[in-house]
Amino acid sequence: MAIQAIPNAARSAPAGDSGPVPVRPCWSCRGPVVDEAAFCATCQAVQPPGQADHFARLGLDRRFDLDPATLDRAYFSRQRQVHPDRFAGRSPREGAIAEGRSVSLNAAYETLRDPLRRAAYLLELAGHPIAGDGATIADPELLAEVMERREALMEATSAAEVAAIAADTREQARGATGALAAAFAVGDYPAANRHATRLRYLAKIGDEARRRGVRLEGRAA
Repeated sequence: MAIQAIPNAARSAPAGDSGPVPVRPCWSCRGPVVDEAAFCATCQAVQPPGQADHFARLGLDRRFDLDPATLDRAYFSRQRQVHPDRFAGRSPREGAIAEGRSVSLNAAYETLRDPLRRAAYLLELAGHPIAGDGATIADPELLAEVMERREALMEATSAAEVAAIAADTREQARGATGALAAAFAVGDYPAANRHATRLRYLAKIGDEARRRGVRLEGRAA
């Protein structure tokens, strides 16, 4: 199924687009630097990370359906260019800029490599943020599901029972991830928000199941 990319207003205009390509002055020589370029074309000084979103920072389309291998290649190719170790002999300022750019790449990669964090980030960019962790669950069906799963975990008396609950939770999470991708593909952000919220609670229940299983195994030992 073809996945529709979400428009990325923060990206530079593609070739053939009549829109202007954002530029800023190089901190070292004041020459023009294309937005999000890692180095100045005039003096080759490394450039600060700027205000681009995580997708633009890695040169990727703003979309939920990301190929992990493509994400890895984008990250590692950029990280190799600006790793602080490569600037050990440069000025302290340039070393600090390289460090900042490396940190921004790490933040982008860590956010986009995790489906739930990537979904939450996309929803935030689209103006449909997921409610905070302390918020009350507004969806009655989700509330009932969460309560039922947590009650089953509390009543489980063996590691095998917990493992069965955990396996079912993982299966439900896979289904929620597929539904989330489908919602993003058609730009249905309210639906994406619901599926992402459910996925977040399923992930929490999975963590609770792992802790519960460890405790029960410890008692049985």
